[in-house]
Amino acid sequence: MAEDSPYFKLIASDSTLNQEIAVIKPLIHLLLFCAFIATANAVETVSAERLDEVAKRGADVMPFSLEKTLHVFNKTDNGGVQQVIAKDAGDSEQITLIRKHLAEIAAHFAKGDFSGPKRIHGNDMPGVKELSLGAGRVHFGYRDLPNGGQIDYVTEAPELIAAIHLYFDAQLSDHSRHVMSGDHARHRSQQH
Repeated sequence: MAEDSPYFKLIASDSTLNQEIAVIKPLIHLLLFCAFIATANAVETVSAERLDEVAKRGADVMPFSLEKTLHVFNKTDNGGVQQVIAKDAGDSEQITLIRKHLAEIAAHFAKGDFSGPKRIHGNDMPGVKELSLGAGRVHFGYRDLPNGGQIDYVTEAPELIAAIHLYFDAQLSDHSRHVMSGDHARHRSQQH
C-alpha cells in the first residue's frame, strides 16, 4: 500500500508539521500581543527621590494628609474614575478636606485648568496638555463617597480616553506610596 511507503510517511509528517505550525503560529502571535499590551500598560516606577518630591509638592496643593488617605485610579472604556478615600472611615476632617478638594479640582478641570496637578507633577505630566485642550469634550463629574470623594472622567473621544489613561498612569507612578489602581481596590474590597 502507498501509506506504507517511506515517501508517503514523509509527506504525511510534513502535512502534520504544517498543521501543528498553523495551530501554534496564532498562539505565538497572541502571546506576543499580550506581552506588548502588558508592557504598554505597565506603570513606570520612579525613584524614591521623585516620590519624596511629589509628596512634598502634593502637601502644598492637596489639603488632606497623604498618610491618612488612599488615592484610587480606575481606567474605564470611556475614561476613568479617580477616588480619594480616608483610610479611617470615621476621620471626618480628612473626608471633608477630600470632598472640598476634589469638587474644586473637578470644576477647574472642566475649564481646562490642570494647574494643581502641574504644580505637583510638573508641566510635562502625561495627558495633561491633551486634557487641558480637550476639556470641553470631557465630563468631569464629582460626587461624595461615604469615606471621601470621586471624580468621573467621561468622554467618547479616543484621544482623550488615551490622555486620561496616561494621566492616571502618571498618578499611579508618582504617588505609588499612597495610591492603587482600581483593579487592586476592587480586589481588596472583595477580600474584606
